[in-house]
Amino acid sequence: MKREKEKARIAVFVSGGGTNLQALLDAQMRGELRSGEICLVLSSNAEAYALERAKRAGIPTCVISRRDAASQASFEAAISEKLEEYRIDLIVLAGFMSILSGEFTRRWPRRIINVHPSLIPSFCGKGYYGLRVHEAALAYGVKVTGATVHFVNEIPDGGEILLQKAVSVREGDTPPVLQRRVMEEAEWILLPRAAEKVSCEIVSKKERQA
Repeated sequence: MKREKEKARIAVFVSGGGTNLQALLDAQMRGELRSGEICLVLSSNAEAYALERAKRAGIPTCVISRRDAASQASFEAAISEKLEEYRIDLIVLAGFMSILSGEFTRRWPRRIINVHPSLIPSFCGKGYYGLRVHEAALAYGVKVTGATVHFVNEIPDGGEILLQKAVSVREGDTPPVLQRRVMEEAEWILLPRAAEKVSCEIVSKKERQA
């Protein structure tokens, strides 16, 4: 009997509605995310609707809030403990609103990916998140925006770019309208592709080392 290929174990970090999480779950259901498996959804917010999406999909969840932690170090220690418990190989940031320290990210080289709603290096870095990114793009008058999936390091939005996709800006766009188009046409497509790409690399590396 052919042995089933081992998969990279993925933790998705969330803070809000979880639309990018849903894109990952849907890709996994369709067989497009086949080298990795979502094994944990970790939220910084107990009220995040993303937790409900995870529960419906039968994915274990946990809540670790920076606000409830005594320090950044204790916050990240609690996260690390949970990641070890679930034997996680890859972290996917999907609207995770808590900052991770350089000390933490250095322990996960090329093992943390994030989706950002612009074409990095435009409208990225400290202070650029959520609707702020789209407000800035519209204020600047760009005709093309998009999304980027990148590896995470100690510099906000500063890690190596994995994938990018352009999205047209239309006359009359508002930040919420543009945000939705960028999600639908770029983020929800790129994030599962990037998760599969990195998961495949992780599995191949494990097989070579076996």
